[in-house]
Amino acid sequence: MAVGDMFTDMASTADDGYVDCQPAAGAEVVINNIYHEHDIEVYRYDGTLSALIATEVGPGALSFCNFRCNNTDRIRIKNVAGDTKVIGYDGVYTK
Repeated sequence: MAVGDMFTDMASTADDGYVDCQPAAGAEVVINNIYHEHDIEVYRYDGTLSALIATEVGPGALSFCNFRCNNTDRIRIKNVAGDTKVIGYDGVYTK
């Protein structure tokens, strides 16, 4: 992918499951928006350690996030809604 191209995904995510905002090795992205059908937790994750950085209750979006990610250091979005829900994100490639 080229710098400036869209980096996006949307997935049906089981309860307690994660969506990883993880580009391929060597690429870097900025996540701008996170969309969710119901309750989520957002974590900063380095492959070993994770830190809870945001929670959202109900359906909605986290907009203008500006989360920088690469293949190792990334954002993980956890479904805590109690059943399967759709979670998505979008951003751009920066490297």
